[in-house]
Amino acid sequence: MKKKGLALILISALTMGTLVGCGGGSSSTGSSGDTPKENDSPKIGATIYSFEDNFMSYQRRNIEKLCNGKAELLMNDSQNNQSKQIEQVDTMIAKGVDILAINLVDPKSAPTVIDKAKADNLPVVFFNKEPDEAVMQSYDKAWYVGTTSEESGIIQGEVMVEGWKANPAWDKNGDGKIQYVMLKGEPGHPDAEARTKYSVDTINKAGIETEELAMDTAMWDSTKATEKMDAWIAKNGDNIEMVICNNDGMALGAISSLEKAGYLDGTPEKFVPIYGVDAIPEALDKIKAGKMAGTVLNDAKNQAQALVDSCMNLVNGKEINEGTNWKLDNKKSIRVPYVGITKDNINVAEDSYK
Repeated sequence: MKKKGLALILISALTMGTLVGCGGGSSSTGSSGDTPKENDSPKIGATIYSFEDNFMSYQRRNIEKLCNGKAELLMNDSQNNQSKQIEQVDTMIAKGVDILAINLVDPKSAPTVIDKAKADNLPVVFFNKEPDEAVMQSYDKAWYVGTTSEESGIIQGEVMVEGWKANPAWDKNGDGKIQYVMLKGEPGHPDAEARTKYSVDTINKAGIETEELAMDTAMWDSTKATEKMDAWIAKNGDNIEMVICNNDGMALGAISSLEKAGYLDGTPEKFVPIYGVDAIPEALDKIKAGKMAGTVLNDAKNQAQALVDSCMNLVNGKEINEGTNWKLDNKKSIRVPYVGITKDNINVAEDSYK
């Protein structure tokens, strides 16, 4: 009996060693949705809509870093395929995750994710792509961490107004209007629609007239943006006075196109102001080099922090923002503010990557 008892103790100790540890533990000792003990390592099931997205790559790395030593993270690349993402959700639930953290491919698929989470009594935190409010209200364990879509467009507009007023030479034909082209993100995406609308509305509300020379989607993609910009330069050439982009990835593509066409060569005559959103490091480098006029900080570091804080609180049976400085709005959302960035305050954006 003594030998058998000792063997059982040793087996138990070894088993505990495999369950508890840095990024290797599972807290799912009972049915899905059980609240893990405070000392357990919770299992977070996460998806990123596409690892190829510039901004999301920074947010993903921050999430991974923040989870290290705190939770086991099951991170998935959905490869911009909603069906694949739903399969990943099924797999994560089958593996006994304690919570889902979902960056949707298509926000319209949120009800499907919620139904699956609800069936296992799992909390789900959506991030970066916001589901409709009615969908969020349909499940008491559904939350959102991200930003306010309208704010990014408004701040981008304010930064463009500031630049336009400070640089009269940008008005190449002297008509007082901004002749612009717009590179839009994914059609129907809340951020793409809001940035497209509110950026130009903000310029107009400041008393500056605008004229749209061209607008098309480049699906957040740098290569697609270069292709669109190539065609617009061929058609409009020097008539383009500003390039407005829903994200920095497309702004980088526009820069490549303009450079190929002989613009952005360091002379005032060949400068075309380009504005993006996200303030990714590659865009900050272009601002410092004088190739890009400005961007808007979409704070990947703090959004990741808010997401991980929320997940850790929820799996431990706490309020989503307990013990943090994050504010919860009436839409069950934690919002991280945007910041306008130019060469004058670029250190603010650089600090967010340290």
